[in-house]
Amino acid sequence: MRRHRPAQGLTLLLPVVLWIFCHASGVHGALPTTQKCDEALASPLPHTAFTSSSVFSSGYAPGYAKLNRRGGAGGWSPLDSDHYQWLQVDLGSRKQVSAIATQGRYSSSDWTTQYRLLYSDTGRNWKPYHQDGNIWAFSGNSNSESAVRHELQQGIVARFLRLIPLEWSEEGRIGLRIEVYGCSYWADIINFDGQGVISYRFKVKKMKIIKDVIALRFKTSESEGVILHGEGQQGDYITLELRKAKLLLQINLGSNQYGSILGHTSVTTGSLLDDNHWHSVVIERYRRNVNFTLDRHTQHFRTNGEFDHLDLDYELSFGGMPYSGKPVGIGRKNFKGCMESINYNGDNITDLARRKKLDTSSFRNLSFTCAETHTFPVFFNATSFLQLPGRANHNTVSVGFQFRTWNPHGLLLFSNLDDGTLEISLEDGKVAVHINVTKAAKSYRVDLSSGSGLNDGQWHAIRLVAKENFAMLTIDGEEVSAVRSVSPLSITTGGTYHLGGYFLQTLFPPTQRSFQGCMQAVLVDDQPADLHAVEKGTVGAFENVSLDMCAIIDRCMPNHCEHGGRCKQTWDSFSCTCDGTGYTGATCHTSIYEPSCEAYKHLGKSSDAYWIDPDGSGPLGPFKVNCNMTEDKVWTTVMNNLPPKTIVTGSSRNRRTVLQVNYSASMDQVTAITTSAEYCEQQIAYSCRMSRLLNTPDGTPYTWWVGRGNEKHFYWGGSGPGIQKCACGIDRNCTDPKYDCNCDADVKQWREDSGLLVYQEHLPVSQVVVGDTNRSGSEAKLTVGPLRCQGDNNYWNAASFTTPSSYLHFATFQGETSADISFYFKTSAAYGVFLENLGNTDFIRLELKSPKVVSFSFDVGNGPVELIVHSATSLNDDQWHRVMAERNVKEAVLQLDQTYRTSRLAPAQGHTRLELFSQLYVGAAGGQRGFLGCIRALRMNGITLDLEERAKVTPGVKPGCQGHCNSFGMYCRNGGKCVERYNGYLCDCTATAYDGPFCTRDVGGFFEAGTLVKYNFLPEAIAGASKDTKVLTHQLTPHEVNLTKEEVAFSFSTSSAPAVLMYVSSKTQDYLAVVLRQNGSLQVRYNLGGLREPFTIDVDQRNLANGQPHSINMSRHDRRITIQLDHYPAVSYNLPEASDTQFNLVKTLFLGKVYETGHIDPVIIERYNTPGFIGCLSRVEFNGIAPLKSALRTAVKSQATPTEKQPAAASPASYQGKLVESNCGASPLTIPPMSAATDPWHLDKTDAVFPFNEERVIPDGVNRDSAIIGGTKCHYHIIKLKVLKHGGFFIAN
Repeated sequence: MRRHRPAQGLTLLLPVVLWIFCHASGVHGALPTTQKCDEALASPLPHTAFTSSSVFSSGYAPGYAKLNRRGGAGGWSPLDSDHYQWLQVDLGSRKQVSAIATQGRYSSSDWTTQYRLLYSDTGRNWKPYHQDGNIWAFSGNSNSESAVRHELQQGIVARFLRLIPLEWSEEGRIGLRIEVYGCSYWADIINFDGQGVISYRFKVKKMKIIKDVIALRFKTSESEGVILHGEGQQGDYITLELRKAKLLLQINLGSNQYGSILGHTSVTTGSLLDDNHWHSVVIERYRRNVNFTLDRHTQHFRTNGEFDHLDLDYELSFGGMPYSGKPVGIGRKNFKGCMESINYNGDNITDLARRKKLDTSSFRNLSFTCAETHTFPVFFNATSFLQLPGRANHNTVSVGFQFRTWNPHGLLLFSNLDDGTLEISLEDGKVAVHINVTKAAKSYRVDLSSGSGLNDGQWHAIRLVAKENFAMLTIDGEEVSAVRSVSPLSITTGGTYHLGGYFLQTLFPPTQRSFQGCMQAVLVDDQPADLHAVEKGTVGAFENVSLDMCAIIDRCMPNHCEHGGRCKQTWDSFSCTCDGTGYTGATCHTSIYEPSCEAYKHLGKSSDAYWIDPDGSGPLGPFKVNCNMTEDKVWTTVMNNLPPKTIVTGSSRNRRTVLQVNYSASMDQVTAITTSAEYCEQQIAYSCRMSRLLNTPDGTPYTWWVGRGNEKHFYWGGSGPGIQKCACGIDRNCTDPKYDCNCDADVKQWREDSGLLVYQEHLPVSQVVVGDTNRSGSEAKLTVGPLRCQGDNNYWNAASFTTPSSYLHFATFQGETSADISFYFKTSAAYGVFLENLGNTDFIRLELKSPKVVSFSFDVGNGPVELIVHSATSLNDDQWHRVMAERNVKEAVLQLDQTYRTSRLAPAQGHTRLELFSQLYVGAAGGQRGFLGCIRALRMNGITLDLEERAKVTPGVKPGCQGHCNSFGMYCRNGGKCVERYNGYLCDCTATAYDGPFCTRDVGGFFEAGTLVKYNFLPEAIAGASKDTKVLTHQLTPHEVNLTKEEVAFSFSTSSAPAVLMYVSSKTQDYLAVVLRQNGSLQVRYNLGGLREPFTIDVDQRNLANGQPHSINMSRHDRRITIQLDHYPAVSYNLPEASDTQFNLVKTLFLGKVYETGHIDPVIIERYNTPGFIGCLSRVEFNGIAPLKSALRTAVKSQATPTEKQPAAASPASYQGKLVESNCGASPLTIPPMSAATDPWHLDKTDAVFPFNEERVIPDGVNRDSAIIGGTKCHYHIIKLKVLKHGGFFIAN
């Protein structure tokens, strides 16, 4: 049974890094680490060490191909200058090769301009040199004398080198002189036969290991096999093995008996490792931190579970698993191949085995030389074929071979039979056989298909036998794969077989024409094909094939598809599928989500649940949060799974109860929010009955909480770090003044200690440990609220560059294979460099090249590349613009303002690593073409650069940036004013009839019978009025008391008529009234003097008291009155010539009912004023003021009286009766007042402004088109009265 080990706590990163650094130099076995590996290796060799494909003449022999030598004809030249030539060097023994240099043939027109490098231990089974994920083509010479040297990015160990000229002098022929640089190499080698296992016994029976360094090199032609294994009786183990030619490392540092701590960790790396070439492996472990390196590609990971030690019993075995009778080893093959330089924690295992210090008894014949395999692979490209002879005029076809490829389609074999054709093809990853025979005017056809997914890069074996009335196809020698045909068939062989391609014209051409991949172990007529004879040209023929070499590349290893993107490949390229990852781009690098709620708000989004990705392209994945956009703040809420008032019982100081608080995001994700937030808070509450909280005799609290970083905290909500108190102890109002928490009084009555935790470096709460609920009568209930954070400092982190020579500098940008850069800028300058980072020749730069052009340029070693986007409008308009640039191994992309985008594919072959060394400069390029303006939210590979902090200490650069309203003011709707803030902006909705962060939320009220809203206009009535009132009346003087313009807009819904909707009185007899008549129709009444009776307009004869929303938009300019009802076209009216056009001495505006001491039209009182308007009014505006909103807002701050709720003596707005704020179910008109066939509403053809509610959030999917107010369902009619403002009294918006 597994014993439980206590957790060791967090491991410090620094010791891990230092420890790995100290061991890094010793993990490559016998590779030299101290001396410089740069000796000339080729020049000292005898002439016989050089061989070639052919020789032009004796003076051009390969032995003369030594750098700077002039012997013979001054170098090597082949008989023919074509792609089948090669120059080979035997270094005499395996050497470490670090560089290669070439020259042309001395004093000639012969040189090589491009070549490939192959290497081998045996002069067989060649491997091409790889760099940047491709078979590398080296650039050669441009004349006969200059030497061109290339350092090998990936050092190689080999005895034989072969140079393959690809391009040569146009003026002459192939010519070569070479030098190879490197140093000696030696290593102990052990040959594993698939049976023997080396056992490394520990000095003590059981080893408790906290750190390991395991290093070895191996080569094999097998795809399966255990390389090393160790295990312990506690369940710990470590295994390194080949699975499907990939390297699998499995580690388990321990699981507990309950299964709640599962330590198994499995990591896979590499591919195609059965290529019979050497591969280097290093495993470095310190506690749970592991570096797993294969051929210099390192994966960093942390083991699962909570334990740090690897407990192994007795031994560690190399080459397989010793028989233990345990099921874990059943079915796993031992390793078959060679290993060298095996080191375990400083012990040289191969040397110990040579000196017989280890148990090697399981070997039949232990050999310290590597037994070479005798396979002869053939490499095909899209233009290749291999032609082999076979028996002619025979009645049986019997062929077999092995192949490997990434392509789902390809021609594997084709043969013209004496009277038909035979084709073996790969179709959708399956092997298909098609035999067509025509004899005596009779046609026979046999189709066979077997296997699936055979384009997986693994070796697969095919065997086909076809004879009279029988055909059988077998894949990988498996009986279950065999398919047979007994259809009528008669075969007579043609004697020639084409493998990998067929390009001749034939009566029955194959369905596929070519193949990209490798073949080996070819059998024709049950006999192995003599490919050596083919290479010498004595048997068969070939075109564009590479013999004795398989140059397959796994383009998905290492996997360039990030964030869980799935890699798919063909022979030539790879692609990434990013579906479901939350990322996009050629390599799934760029997040599709915004980094924060703040960013969503400033895209004009309203409150809702959103996916955010705080570190963009960084390692944190996207997660869902609730965003609450208030008028002046943006709140991000992360929920947890602890139910409110969770009951806690049975805990004591010796056996505390631990309540785990899990969130809808990981701790790292939540930390990303709290780190960038301006402020965070989390409510915590402890309800208690005889359950003490903090106070104990020895000072250690009964209960504490654990926050970020697994740190314990002994303060409670409402208090702060270092203060072991609750909120009541801080405020000195605890129920028992002797204690600092209510619960510490230990009384039988229910008490509570609650408050906000606001020290964001400690948040969120991850655990609460409770320790006093085990006594009789003790009981507690715990509540931990959601984490709420406000603001995003990263989003507004900005710097202003005030001089052309000013810039900020940061550490070198690390973006070798994948880099993304995003930022906002605003400027009035015509040009300027945003940022630049340099290397030796590599660089990366983003620049405003002209007022309409943004440039992204870089060089990764293939020459400069520049991407340019052209804007249709000038970018130096002092508004914010967003730039996003990305460069990876597949493509480069530049995007401006989500509108303009350009991209460039990376070259099929070339350098892929961006190597920089200078500091990153922001705002200039080496002091030239400096940027003038602001840069904000600069993020590079998911990390936001702190521009503000660096700007504080940099001359010519200021932290922050003003002028956000230039870019974001458009989001302030309905007349809302954009107000600048240091870190953003807000929309001031004071002077509008709307609310919300963007002034889009309707403000309305439900009127009961007798409710009225009153708004006084006269200056003497509003001395000391609020800011919005002063703005509206600042032009009201004794000389400007008459209105010639009105603009009225409001919406309503009601089921009662008659009613007064709006009434505007004056100190004279002038008035304006909007009423609903007895039949529910709408009437507008104007009395401006000069007429015996008021001028009335019956706007519509329909019954508008139908419970539906209606809107009125009414304007008057002198005599002309324009009224629009709902979505119908506006209708114009004219006051009679006898009517006055001035609305004199405007006094008071009433909504819902009129209660006036001065003159009132008796018709209004008698017909419409009783019982008053019952229903909803909203969006009420009159000449730029919002009387209903003003009454509602000021009422919140007032001390109401039983009759009239007057907010303040100086306030112009008041109301009587019961007024309940409501948006009145604001929504577009859902039930048209006429049939859809006659509905004339087309917003694109009218001036109607139909107010959609953009702030509405319906999280539960329930229809909120109607509101329940006071138990009554209030349907909403939208009325917008647009009355033009008077000339000189109220300011028109």
